[in-house]
Amino acid sequence: MRSTVAVLGAGAWGTTVAKVIAENGHDVVLWCHEATTAEEINRDHTNARFLPGITLPQGLGALSDIERAALDREYIILAAPSLFLLDMAKRLLTIPSIREGKSVIGVITKGFLETPKGPRLILETLEDYLPGLYRKSLVYIAGPSHAEEVSRGKITGLIAASESAKNSVRFRYLLKNSKLLVFASLDVRGVQVAAAVKNVIAIAFGIMDALKTGGGKASPDVEDMFGDGTESLLLAAGLNEIQALGMVMGATHPETFSSISGVGDLDVTCRSVFGRNRRFGREIIEKNILAPFKNLDDLIARIGEVGYLPEGVAATKYVKILSEKYRVKMPISIGLHRILNKEIEPVEFLYSFLTDLG
Repeated sequence: MRSTVAVLGAGAWGTTVAKVIAENGHDVVLWCHEATTAEEINRDHTNARFLPGITLPQGLGALSDIERAALDREYIILAAPSLFLLDMAKRLLTIPSIREGKSVIGVITKGFLETPKGPRLILETLEDYLPGLYRKSLVYIAGPSHAEEVSRGKITGLIAASESAKNSVRFRYLLKNSKLLVFASLDVRGVQVAAAVKNVIAIAFGIMDALKTGGGKASPDVEDMFGDGTESLLLAAGLNEIQALGMVMGATHPETFSSISGVGDLDVTCRSVFGRNRRFGREIIEKNILAPFKNLDDLIARIGEVGYLPEGVAATKYVKILSEKYRVKMPISIGLHRILNKEIEPVEFLYSFLTDLG
């Protein structure tokens, strides 16, 4: 059955998801923040800025008017970065079909949202802003995926998590095809925590990876300190942190963290050359990318100057707050917070952390 879908956010992942759904035979419109991006998609069937080298289906249309894009669509997928997601949600309240709860809403953004109540999970925050009809019906979509691969038809798996089993299955069938496997889950909180915190671990992994390979003119002693096994040690310890925070924040299924939304997403985010958070960690060593910024807050405020968006930067700030709130020990995440806040040097932190594990 052909459905009408709006994907709101034309970054690499939003564009890729819109491409997949359009190729599955649905009527898809992609909302673009920049009018020039919408014009390019409609004219050339490309999004050269965010998804270079990919030809988009001719049936995939684009608009720069969010109200027009979302009005009367059966499905809406929110794809804005976490720093801008609440502003998008507030704009949706002006749309009659949203106010009446007629659209099924999914979210593909990863991270936490900053609110007057402190950092919170994405779906519970959106439920406070959207009409009451959306409570316990939103769908969160995540998994070990990169736009660069999914857009080229590489076999990939995703999780569609919702307290509404019906809506979870709806999104599963909207997205799945022979190359994109989609699994339903009821563990909304566990999947969201895994998707957010893995970006924090990936920045730390990128730092270690750059030091291991001599990035930033690392000394021979540093290069000899870290190897493949050291990276796996960091990855495993990072997964423990993700699970510990997830469980105290209400995850319902421990196996969430040993599935593709847990260890799967963490592994690809840490190891793939396409990972922006891994890249940012490497560039802390290779390019001294933190030099222009005073501290973590300054980095978040001026994140646009980085040239790409590593979601783990803001997540690092929020994870520290949450770890203190729930009294969870998260030494990698807290150590990365100290690095980004310019309180400690990366080599000093990694060496002390890894040697203290034993």
